[in-house]
This record gives sequence, structure tokens and C-alpha cells, in this order.
Amino acid sequence: MGKYESLAKEIIKYVGGSDNIISLVHCVTRLRFQLKDESKAQDEVLKNMSGVVTVMKSNGQYQVVIGNHVPEVYADVCKLAGITSGTQEVTKKMSMKDKVLDTISGIFAPILGVLCASGMIKGFLALFLFLGVVSETSGIYMLVDGIGDALFYFFPIVLGYTSAVKFGMTPFLGMVIGAALIYPTLQGVDLEVFGLTINATYTSTVLPILLTNILAAYLYKALNKVIPTVIKAFVVPMFVLLIAVPIGYLVIGPVANVISDGLANVIMGIYGFNPVLAGILVGFLWQFLVIFGVHMGLVAVGIIQFMSGQPTPIFSLMFVPSFAQTAVVFAMWLKTKDKKLKEVALPAWISGIFGVTEPAIYGVTLPRIKYFIISCIGAGLGAAYIGFKDLLTYQMAGLGIFGFPGFINLDGDTASIMMHVCIALVIAIGFSFTATFILFKDDKNETNDEVLESTRMGQEELMSPIKGQTIALTDLKDEAFNSGILGKGIGIIPTEGKVVAPFDGTVVTLFPTKHAIGLVSENGCEMLIHVGVDTVRLNGEHFEAFVKQGDVVKKGQLLLTFDIQAIQDAGYCLETPVIITNSNDYTDVIETQDQEIKPTDKLLTVIL
Repeated sequence: MGKYESLAKEIIKYVGGSDNIISLVHCVTRLRFQLKDESKAQDEVLKNMSGVVTVMKSNGQYQVVIGNHVPEVYADVCKLAGITSGTQEVTKKMSMKDKVLDTISGIFAPILGVLCASGMIKGFLALFLFLGVVSETSGIYMLVDGIGDALFYFFPIVLGYTSAVKFGMTPFLGMVIGAALIYPTLQGVDLEVFGLTINATYTSTVLPILLTNILAAYLYKALNKVIPTVIKAFVVPMFVLLIAVPIGYLVIGPVANVISDGLANVIMGIYGFNPVLAGILVGFLWQFLVIFGVHMGLVAVGIIQFMSGQPTPIFSLMFVPSFAQTAVVFAMWLKTKDKKLKEVALPAWISGIFGVTEPAIYGVTLPRIKYFIISCIGAGLGAAYIGFKDLLTYQMAGLGIFGFPGFINLDGDTASIMMHVCIALVIAIGFSFTATFILFKDDKNETNDEVLESTRMGQEELMSPIKGQTIALTDLKDEAFNSGILGKGIGIIPTEGKVVAPFDGTVVTLFPTKHAIGLVSENGCEMLIHVGVDTVRLNGEHFEAFVKQGDVVKKGQLLLTFDIQAIQDAGYCLETPVIITNSNDYTDVIETQDQEIKPTDKLLTVIL
């Protein structure tokens, strides 16, 4: 078992156990689960778990953001949960949009790492050829060129595997279908079958194998229901191959190639209409697409263009945002005096250099939304210049600084291209870094006399945010809180449906469902107020918020209201944990002994 066995066990436990997992894939930073029942997953526990950046729900997937070491965590989760490359039937209801995006992600996410690696090999080889380090006739060039080109040439076989897994068919059958479509003697020849003459080449294509495997998976499932068990292991694959491959080669493939060309033409048409506008939109919105996990749609179109031999503007415009995000985090790391922020920001901006920005987004800028927007603006400006200079990428490359080889064009002025790419990055990085460096200030207000006095005394007193009856944390019905895994604190059974600020500070988190709010005091104490048990399922009904994330609040200021009777009538318990989420930063957290509490009363005391 790997070194992340303990983390993997906790993840499996808090997504509802291995029996709740339908399927699992991973991308560069995320574990992407499909769960039978998402309500069994304990979001808050996972979000606050050491080793987990955050949790996202998008496109029918339950996404646990891990960071750069996600492959190792994925391997341990698979081993502990008994997950293999086999298939399971997905019964969960999803919208058509969610199904499409989930399918694209499931097919392409498992191969993005090796896809980028192959692209980097091709890009660096093109660079060495451009610099005269190697020649096209040398043996080493031919060998390395074959290594870099192998995945792209045999792409239908690889997609045959991943799409078969996604469509519910044995993956090796999917691989054979892909291999049949690119069988050498069938490529680029006039093939007469049933009076039809077809001349097609399917090497380095995407859509033909994907659409053919949709048909194959349907046949596979249908035949498995009617073929006797004793012979189905070889008879089912035989019939699937004999039916799906001819239809795929003669009908689906030619149509799919037309669709591929059409998609590429539409994208290039929009880009051709106004490349600057395209740059602004893609650059500004790219990080939002990453947050919601829907960026794979654009990635898939870019890959299709590559496979058809066309350079693409998509990866050029995607190249800029990671640098803008990294510049913002680097500026914050330089200016902050907050030790915790420095500790989070350092690995985040280092990771961002290599194009992996989720730690920076979720750990640093998104909780401080102003700086996230600054990075989006910087990305839009840099990508606008990319569009203005019509800079395209010519092969798949890596993320971050490893994306440079993608711009190498042996038939063009590579030196000039690289110069303009650097200018675009200077624009994005320069704006993002400068704006952040000028505007950034730590949340703490060192001029507050009461805070300074509390600091000298070595403690901070926090008043109650809610009127009600106190209850020990261990007596709460919610296991995520009564275990103390989220931090020390106390419970309150509300008698009045109001939540007020327990101290002067800042709203760092306001859940969209308005049932929970996170605050940080001017002295750095972090508090989570979670109204009720499992009230997230109310989707905001019976709750009203009077502040938003990022607001500075004063002690006693109204934050939320909630309808006690309506929530209880809906069948929910109103036991409300008040948690100090950074309680590990303190020597102790002391709860009040009073059974009745009101907002002017002292609730908790943190000892420095």
C-alpha cells in the first residue's frame, strides 16, 4: 500500500464508503467520484481534512481536490475500495449537459498526464531540431520522435480503452475496436464494401472511435443479456467486433470526421471573427471553468484539432491564466505577515509555475475573491494579446512553463512567436502582480485596542452568535462535528432565528445554501457556524443572508436569519455547532458553563 493509505481510508469513509462509489477517475489534481448517494458524503469533513484542498460538485461528479500528488492518492483509494478498471452500471440521474461533460471528463481525464508528456517530448524535439542539436535523419531523432508520436498515432486504441470503461464495456474490447479502425492495410485505400467505396484514415482521430464504441457498448450489453453464460465470454466480443467495426469504419467514421472538421471550423471561425475578444473571454473565464470542472469540453475540442493536423488557438489562450494566478499568489506571499497564509501560498505558487493552479485557487485566492478576479482580469489581458498576434499551438505540450514547446512551428518564425508569447505573459503577470501587491492587505487590524489587549493577555474571548441553549460538542448528532475532527467548540440549540457576528472580523466563507458561515477575527481566530444538522439539503430555503463573502463585519452585526419552525417542520435538527476551525493554533479552547446563552454573552475563550 502507498504512503497515502491513511488519507485514502478517510476519503473512502467520508464519501460514504466503498459501497457508495459507482466509479472513480482522476485528472491532474482531482479525484472525480460518481456516487450512488451524494448525501452520504460529508463535505465539510473532507474539505477540512489534511491533504484535501476542497470538495466540488459538478456535472454529476463528486470532486475531491487533492493537488499534485493525486495519482498516488488515487492508487491507494482504488486498492482500499476494490476499484478496478472494470465497469459498473451508472444509475444516477443527470441532466443531458452533465452527462456530456461527465463523459468527456471520464474519457480524457485519465490520459491527460501521458498526453501532456508525449506533447512535451514532441515540443522539445521540435526545439532541438530548430536549434540544430539533432537532424531529422539521425537515429536518436527517429527514436524520440516515435516515442513522442506513438500516443497520437495510436490514439484510437487508447481512447478505445478509456471510452469502453466509461460506456460500460470491457476495456480490452474497446482497444481492439480502436486497433481495427487504424489497421495499416485499411488506411487511405479505396475499400469497396456492399457497393460503397470508402477511402478513410483513422489514425490520430478522436470522434470515430468514441462514436463507434457507443454503438459497441450498446451491442455488448444487449448481447450479454441473451447469449448463454457458458459461451458469452468469446461469442459476445465476436459479434460486437463483426457488427460495430464495419459500421464504424464505413458509416460512423466518415460522419465523425466531418463532425470533427466542423467543430474545428466553428472554433476557428469564432477566433477568426475577433481573436482579441476570443482571448478576453477564454482568458478571463478559464479559471471559472476549472472551478466548476467543465474545462474538459474546451480541452477536447483542442485535442480534436491537433488530431486532425490543425494548430489550435485554444491551448494558446489557456496557456496564460495559470501565470496570472501564480503572480497573484506570489505577490500575496511576499506581502503577507500571516504565517498560515505564507505556508499555504508558498507551495501554491510553486505548483502554479507548472500549471497546476487548484491549490492557489482554492487555498488562497478564491476565499479572497477580489484577488481571484484580479488574476482573471490579468489572464484576459494576456490572452487578448495572444489573440491579437494570432499565436497558435502546434502540438500538445505540458502545463505552465512546460507549455512553451507547444508554440514551436518549424515552418514559421519561432523566435518571433516566443517573443510575443513572453510579451503576453508579461502583460498577464505584470498586471496581476502589480495590482495585488498594491491592493493586498492582511485581514488583521492591529490598531484595535481590545484585540491588542487580548493578545497581551494571551487569550481572546468570543461572544455567542446565537441565542439559545448550549450543548456539549460531543453530544451533537452530527458525527462530523462531535468527533472534533473539524475543531473544538460548542453546540447551541437556537431559540431565536438569528446569527450575529461574535467578533469584529471578516466573512471568509458563506455557503451558497446559507446554512453555514465562516469568519476570521481580527486576531486570526477562525470560526465556523453551522446552523442545524444536514440543513445543506434545504438548498437555502428558510435561510436569508445579510452579508457576503469578503465583507468586514462588526461584533453584533446581523449575518443570517433562519425560520426555526419551518426547518423543524421539514424534519431537520437545529443543533448548531460553533467551531474554532484553527483550534490547533491555540493551547486550548474553553467553553462557557452557562446553559442559556445570548449574543452579548461570552461563549468561547481561546488560549494562545
